[in-house]
Parts: sequence; structure tokens; C-alpha cells
Amino acid sequence: MSPNQPTAVGAVPHRTPEERAERGRAARKQTPRSSHADFEPAAKRPDPVDVLERQSAARLPDLVPIRYGRMTESPFRFYRGAAAIMANDLADTPRSGIKAQLCGDAHLLNFRFLASPERNLLFDINDFDETLPGPWEWDVKRLATSMVIASRANEFTDAERHAIVLTTVRSYRTWMHTFAGMRNLDVWYARADEDRLRAAAAEQLKKRGRKVLDREMAKARTRDSLQASDKLTEVVGGQRRIAADPPLLVPITDLLPDVERSALVAELTTLLDHYSHSLPTDRRALLGQFRVVDVARKVVGVGSVGTRCWIILLLGRDGDDPLFLQAKEADTSVLAPHTGASKYQNQGERVVAGQRMMQAASDIFLGWERVDGIDGKRRDFYIRQLRDWKGIAQPEQMLPRGLEAFGELCGATLARAHARSGDRIAIASYLGRSDSFERALTRFAESYADQNERDHQALKEAVRSGRVTAAPDPD
Repeated sequence: MSPNQPTAVGAVPHRTPEERAERGRAARKQTPRSSHADFEPAAKRPDPVDVLERQSAARLPDLVPIRYGRMTESPFRFYRGAAAIMANDLADTPRSGIKAQLCGDAHLLNFRFLASPERNLLFDINDFDETLPGPWEWDVKRLATSMVIASRANEFTDAERHAIVLTTVRSYRTWMHTFAGMRNLDVWYARADEDRLRAAAAEQLKKRGRKVLDREMAKARTRDSLQASDKLTEVVGGQRRIAADPPLLVPITDLLPDVERSALVAELTTLLDHYSHSLPTDRRALLGQFRVVDVARKVVGVGSVGTRCWIILLLGRDGDDPLFLQAKEADTSVLAPHTGASKYQNQGERVVAGQRMMQAASDIFLGWERVDGIDGKRRDFYIRQLRDWKGIAQPEQMLPRGLEAFGELCGATLARAHARSGDRIAIASYLGRSDSFERALTRFAESYADQNERDHQALKEAVRSGRVTAAPDPD
């Protein structure tokens, strides 16, 4: 194998730092940073409702109206479910030619508190359903646009929105330069832990903002399997069972007749048994100390509504030792038609591999498996803990300075995630030292937020006309 030939997405050719920097400068000449400001819908742009309907065709029919209902609520909720629409649009925008592992859905609510295996609270990217290698700038554009959409919902001024996007993208650029100058292992070990978050808050937030951060970090620590058990289960006949909350949470005993239920239980038992082989030996041994006691179908998120998602209650030494796992269906990434198919045949493995590549530390029970459903169709799943110190941002409660500080943290986190897999020196060189790229993205984000509002209205009109059916969000 040639020494200059990468062996994987995360492998960087063994060129000198100077050669890698020159690659970035050459890409800048080919695709100027200012070119990223432009967004014009393609002449033959697919109808956004058509895109959503094609996705819905493979989903559970009784849940699809909930998805549409959630997406019609606001432009931001629509945006959360419209990753496939934006992927189509990004495919027609200028490309730097430099790739990294992408989240594929890097809107601001997919950045949150998570627990490391060492029980440290981290801030990181959370959702990787669409992860694939691709142009690094696509993630940055999706993040920047989400900042504009959230700011508009809060009725921030033009100047405030402009400052939020500038800060978010500047943070990405400056941190990418920092990572470009670091040793490989130092990049790999970099993470935003609790101490670093508090230090950043002390510099950027006023007293109110620091109190909010402290409260949210404390709240995140309570969100674990014990808390999930208290909230989602009840004791029936002396046995702990998942409590019904239809249609969002339906225990398997209420979902199917006896014969089909038994077949589904067997399917999920096989899923768990085989999935354990995707875990390291020590974690497989830990999982083996738990037993399955109940299963339920759960509706999660916005874009994922209608995909098959199971929560599985397991107990360890006794009834006060719960573990909640989530088995979520993994389909082909929305990026695949535009970036090429994944090298992984199992879409669950694709999700897990991308998550491990981009996150500083991943859930100890993160794994994947493929099973044959009771309808005879083969499906891929990835499995992780349902809750493990997860804390989500509340942008609607943020003042402009708070959202700007949050954007700065998201930009830094995304830069670190891309630096682990992409050529960080080439990306930093492409971005340069000026503010050209962030100024371009302030224009792009505003333009794409306009397009998102038009698409949101198109879905609302499709509901009004009866083309699609939307159900009120029962949450």
C-alpha cells in the first residue's frame, strides 16, 4: 500500500503538515469561501412533501401522522425532521472537496450533555442516525441554519441572529486551527467536560446564565435508568412493568395479539442476544448480568417518528437495579444518495461506527444487530442506553447572549468531532485566519431558513388539503 494512501475515512494520508495545509489552500482557490454564501433552490428541486412521503412509506403507518403533526408545529420542528430535504439541497451547493465523518443532522438540539464511561459529564453530539463521510461544511451549514431558525422563533433581531451565527462558525474555525496544531493523540483525547464548561460559562455568561448551566448539569445527572424506571414503569402483580402511555409508549402486551406478540418477543430476544457480540468482552459480561423483563414501542424525536424503536427494561441484582436499553431501527443515511453508500452493510453498524468516530466517549452499551421481523423483512438496529445523563438545551428559554454562548460551544464541539476523522490541517488551512467563511455562512443560514419556512408552509398546506394526515402531538 502506498504511504500516501488513506486506509479509511478517519485515516489521513501521511503527508507533511505543509503539504496538508497546501491542500487546503488549493481547495480554497477551487471553491472560494465566499461561494458558500449562496443558496438558490435548484430548478428541479424535489417537492419537500414528496421527500417526506417517500421516507414515510417505509415507516409504521399508525405513527406517521404524529410525525407530520410534530413537523407542522413550527419551522424549527419541521427542520428537525427535514434532514433528507436539506441533504438534497446541500448536494447542489459548492464543496470544499475535503471530507470528514459527518453527523448528518447537526442541528443545535443534537448537541447535549452525555455521560462518559468514567461517569464524567460531557458535552457532545448525540444523534448519528444519518452519519456518513462527506463534505465537512454540510454539518456546519446545518448547525448555522438551526441557530437562525431558533433565533427567529425567539424573535431576536437581525443583528442578534447575525452575531449568533458569526460566533458559532467562528468558534468552529478557530478551534479547527487549534486542533490543527495539536498532536494526534491530544486531538483524540480532547473533550468538553464539566470543568471546561464551567470555565467557559465564567467567561461568557452572566450570573443568571451560570445558574441555568449549573441547574441543567445537575438535572442531566439525574436522567439515568433509575429515573427512567421511576417515570416509565409501574408494579403490576408484584412485577415491574413498563406503563402504557399510548400512542407514544405502548407495552408489547398491548401492542399485538398473543401469537404475534410471542414472535416479536422472540425476535427482540434474538436481537439482544446477538447484539451483545458487537460489545467489548467486559461489557458483554456486564450485560449478561441483567435479564429482560419487559419491552415497549416508543415514539422518539421528530425525524425518527415512525421508525421502529423499542425500549427494553432489564433488571440486575433485584428490582432496584434497572437498565433501560433502546433498540432503534437504522435505515440508509439521507446523505447516501449524494455522498455514496456506506462501507458498512449493516446500517446499525454504520451509526455506531460514526458515533464512535465523532464522540469523545460513547455509551458503554452502544452496539448493533440485524434481525428478521415478524413481517419477514430484515432490519438493522443500533442499541444504546435510553438515558445516561442526557440533558438537552432549551433554546426557547435562552436570551441572545445565552444562545450565542451555546453556539460557540456547539461550534467547538463540531470542530473536535471533524478533527478526529478529517484532515484537520487542510480544513483549517481552507478556513484561513479571516472571517470570510463565517460571513458567508451568515448569508447562507438566513437564506436556508427562508427556504425552511417555505417548506414548512408546504407541509401545512398538504395537511390542510388532505394530501397527508397530521395528528396532534399527544406528548
